[in-house]
Amino acid sequence: MNPLSRLAAATVFWSAAVSVAVAAPDAHLGALEIAASQGDPEAQTELATRYEYAENLPKDLQKARELYCQAAKQGYAEAQFQLGWLYANARGVPQDDGVAAALFDMAARQGHEYAAKLLRHVPPRPGTQLPSCLLPDPQPTAEVEDTDPPLRGRAAVEQLVYRLAPQFQVDPKLALALISVESAFDDAAVSPMNAQGLMQLIPETAARFGVKTALNPTENVKGGLAYLRWLLAYFQGDVRLVVAAYNAGEGAIEKYRGIPPYPETRTYVTKVTAIYRTAYLPFDAGVVGPSPMVRRTAVSRP
Repeated sequence: MNPLSRLAAATVFWSAAVSVAVAAPDAHLGALEIAASQGDPEAQTELATRYEYAENLPKDLQKARELYCQAAKQGYAEAQFQLGWLYANARGVPQDDGVAAALFDMAARQGHEYAAKLLRHVPPRPGTQLPSCLLPDPQPTAEVEDTDPPLRGRAAVEQLVYRLAPQFQVDPKLALALISVESAFDDAAVSPMNAQGLMQLIPETAARFGVKTALNPTENVKGGLAYLRWLLAYFQGDVRLVVAAYNAGEGAIEKYRGIPPYPETRTYVTKVTAIYRTAYLPFDAGVVGPSPMVRRTAVSRP
């Protein structure tokens, strides 16, 4: 029996507690379904649990998985944990300890105590690919050529970002939060340190990700998205570390084993995360291996 299955067998008390049926008629169910349909992650998670354990609803593990995915994609820790539980115990999905551990890790980083307890026994495995349902959704927009003229106005920038972000498996809302703080949506912005364009690429970063003309808005956004995709993989989806590294470089994060004590970087992280509140995101594990710092953190978590 695999480690997570042994843990599942040892925690019958937990699953029994969440499967207590609600007395019929359930007046709360209608409101719960409406809230879930409107994207409330807490409602989605509660409704998923009802489908999973047949609480005043027909048992439907596929529907439960879909709802857990929707809430987990928004960064809701309880949904991340519950989705991991499905994979740990093959409830409507193939059993996969690597996916389960990755999801438990996502929840534990947000303070989910039970997820952290499970990780003492089965730590995350570098290179695990999360379920596709957690990746950003493609956004249909009009085609824009790489020779775009300068953009004017926030709506034009948003259209460009929503078109390009899915190609890099980056949430466009994260990129737009960075653009808001970096350049205030000015594609011609140039900083005193020669950071250029919407995503304020310095020459070294532009060259690193193949950007030839940093003030071309399409090239600039592609370069910034490529860097975000790399950082998300390197820091295993930890948004605060990704944002701090975008400002200060990944070397500074490694040096201080977290957000460096630079006033500029700390203010930057505060501003970006005030706009973009998701704490942890899916990432493409094939882009780059995890930072040694992240591996140390995962192993040493109490």
